[in-house]
Amino acid sequence: MPRPSSSSPSPSPSPSSGSSRYLSQDERLLIADRRREKVTIRAIAAELGRAPSTISREITRNSTPRTSTTRTSTPRTSTARAPKSSRGRDYRPYAAQARADARRPRPKTRKIHAHPRLREFIQTRLDLRWSPEQICHALLTDFPDPAEKVMRVAPETIYQAIYVQARGQLRRDLTTALRTGRARRKPRRQAQQRHPRFIEPMLMISERPAEAEDRAVPGHWEGDLIIGKNNGSAIGTLVERQTRYVMLLHLPTGRATERVRDALVQTIQTLPAHLTRSLTWDQGNEMSLHGQFTIATGVPVYFCDPHSPWQRGSNENTNGLLRQYFPKGTDLATHTRQHLDAVAAELNARPRKTLDWDTPAQRLHKLLTP
Repeated sequence: MPRPSSSSPSPSPSPSSGSSRYLSQDERLLIADRRREKVTIRAIAAELGRAPSTISREITRNSTPRTSTTRTSTPRTSTARAPKSSRGRDYRPYAAQARADARRPRPKTRKIHAHPRLREFIQTRLDLRWSPEQICHALLTDFPDPAEKVMRVAPETIYQAIYVQARGQLRRDLTTALRTGRARRKPRRQAQQRHPRFIEPMLMISERPAEAEDRAVPGHWEGDLIIGKNNGSAIGTLVERQTRYVMLLHLPTGRATERVRDALVQTIQTLPAHLTRSLTWDQGNEMSLHGQFTIATGVPVYFCDPHSPWQRGSNENTNGLLRQYFPKGTDLATHTRQHLDAVAAELNARPRKTLDWDTPAQRLHKLLTP
């Protein structure tokens, strides 16, 4: 059957029998007709009800290399706006459909599972509780040669390998290596609100020096408690704002205000003076003796506004990381001082994106070295 001339309107595509996510054979026929008529990609997309990027990507991926026998002398007009990667290629709808059909079959072997060396690299660092983003940056650092492209993946590829492909016991083993320990992805939930627990006058975070807010000067700390089973045990956490260095407070006999005060004093006094400029805490009643702490150490305590945990963002993030070591609903009093020190050392040895992939231990060492 002869094709309609370029002056005749092309028939509208019939609805695809498959998923609307994929272009149909009729849609590809229309794209080919409109391309010969020098219609712009945006106009084609509007006619099909698709995104312009969908049409551009289709032409780029599924065009056929042009041979000398198929090359025409018709000049290309600027209105066609062909993607650069499709220059010197012809869009043939039946060949495009065949390419798309060949590309579609599932399941496909994922890159991580197809390359044992890559899988071992990722698994080793998951066992050390590295995040997928930290692992991907390490791959770029350890394998900079473009010839080793197989050793590069995106963070989402790692997440997909864990959340999508893993099943049964394998999924449980893999998800325990993630910081959240979740077997499936969940949207973020609003942080639990806290209420003021004491009336004693407080220095509010709005009074904190500007040097603490912009992290320009080291020595400003954020602190909090992570609570154990039935609110009966706790571990104190301290994070230095500039370096993200973590220190943990051992509270084996409970979180009474006197015990928290004594643990804070003992920990802060191990630091040099230039690294003890301030402490920021929430309004939990464990800090009701903050005045005595300040007298003993010379470190002022600034309190966050009610229901504002983001004002201690570094500490909140760290507490989330620590929950992989100290799960909710467990007795935190069973952990020894030595175990807390080992956990803090492991966290401080992790490279951080916010530190330009240095570790907190490296940054603190620079501050302590004359």
